[in-house]
Amino acid sequence: MLDLIIPTSMHEVVRQNMQQIFSFGQPIPSGEFQLQHKDGSRVDVFSSHTLIEVPGQPSEIFCIDIDITRSKAAENEARYLAFYDALTGLPNRRLLMERLQQAIVNNTESGHSLAVMFVDLDNFKTLNDTRGHAVGDLLLQHVAERLRNGVREQDIVARLGGDEFVVILEDLTGNAIEAAADVRQLGETILAQLRQPYSLAKQNHYFSASIGASIFDDPKVSPDEVLQQADMAMYRAKDKGRNTLCFFNPEMQQAMNRRALLETELHNGLRERQFRLLYQAQVDRDGHVIGAEVLVRWHHPAHGLVAPSEFIPAAEESGLILSLGNWIMEEALHQQARWRLDPQLRTLNLSINVSSRQLLHENFIPQTIALLENTGADPKRIKLEITESFLLQSVDGAATTMSALQAYGLEFSLDDFGTGYSSLSYLKRLPLFEIKIDQDFVHGILQDANDALIAQSIIKLAISLGLHVIAEGVETSEHYLALLDYGCPAFQG
Repeated sequence: MLDLIIPTSMHEVVRQNMQQIFSFGQPIPSGEFQLQHKDGSRVDVFSSHTLIEVPGQPSEIFCIDIDITRSKAAENEARYLAFYDALTGLPNRRLLMERLQQAIVNNTESGHSLAVMFVDLDNFKTLNDTRGHAVGDLLLQHVAERLRNGVREQDIVARLGGDEFVVILEDLTGNAIEAAADVRQLGETILAQLRQPYSLAKQNHYFSASIGASIFDDPKVSPDEVLQQADMAMYRAKDKGRNTLCFFNPEMQQAMNRRALLETELHNGLRERQFRLLYQAQVDRDGHVIGAEVLVRWHHPAHGLVAPSEFIPAAEESGLILSLGNWIMEEALHQQARWRLDPQLRTLNLSINVSSRQLLHENFIPQTIALLENTGADPKRIKLEITESFLLQSVDGAATTMSALQAYGLEFSLDDFGTGYSSLSYLKRLPLFEIKIDQDFVHGILQDANDALIAQSIIKLAISLGLHVIAEGVETSEHYLALLDYGCPAFQG
């Protein structure tokens, strides 16, 4: 009978307990055991035993088993969730910090180097805003799997939360230069794997990541400090254009302090209306003004004019780009509505830059249409500019939003063409009106034959596809005349 309900692995233990209670009268301690169901499955029970002795009769054992399978499963799940991320199955922050502490001890004793990589997806919030958290969770699961497959067997991959992951690299060579080279090589491999397309809910999406790395070389540094250093390096990678890896250096601490202060001042700047809009003219081949691009400038009360290259990345990272972008849109549309009332200005086009987070936000279409109606701006005179890097995130989502607004009368311009990831398939799939030649190529056309060739090729490509084209950064008559000779129809600078 016992052989039927006692798992084979416990037979010997049960025999010893039976002999102990019958031969010596020693009680079997109560505790948790596993019994075997008739179908072979295991059942967790809490078992207690009592020896019953009646003179003249064989001794008996009275046993009470309470099924605790569900409570045991709940306990195991709670224990698992205390150390592992439920979505990806990776170690969570708590287990990460324990393993990082142990890794620091191990590598200090062995003389090997230790590195920590902080991996953060680029523009993940945009996916959540546009496709929902279920699709975002699916992406995180794919990313976790690629990270697991992309590191060495002895390395540790963990998820901190959101779209933040950490990789602990142990047993690196003691030579700092060689260790850094190994970390960079592995980091570049991870970046390449994360750039591969993701099939999410029947749509392909493209994402990149920013990685910060810190090489441990000071036994007095705590796990929190090592992680913070890698985090700072990751933000430096974001500032450098994303999709790259940066190593920590002490100057980053000061930079992070400045960034935190900048984000606080951005909040204040929006509240106190410290931002101003400028309008940079766009002209045709005859020099006639045909439109303008909206440029935002921050007039800080203490620091003076703050460059967009400094505050726009901070606005993107903090999420303030939505508030700032909405303010720019509303102010610019009010300006176009005023032009519309002037017979000499009503035909001017107005180009407005929009971030990827704006364009892919679920409220962007109704919000833009409402602003057009409330301000009285002419939608047929509005061009919304998007960047090439935006196309990596969701071509299908972009096409849907752009088509809806194009039906309302707006046009779209692809900014900084030639610097990012554009392909002919994007130009054919997206409802674009215009492409803009990046100023870096324009500035080099007189000295660099390659830049000149690129500019000429973009102009010919645009014309062949029926797209309008504008050259940006035209600041001298020599550049203007050269582009005119290439067949460029419009200029900005």
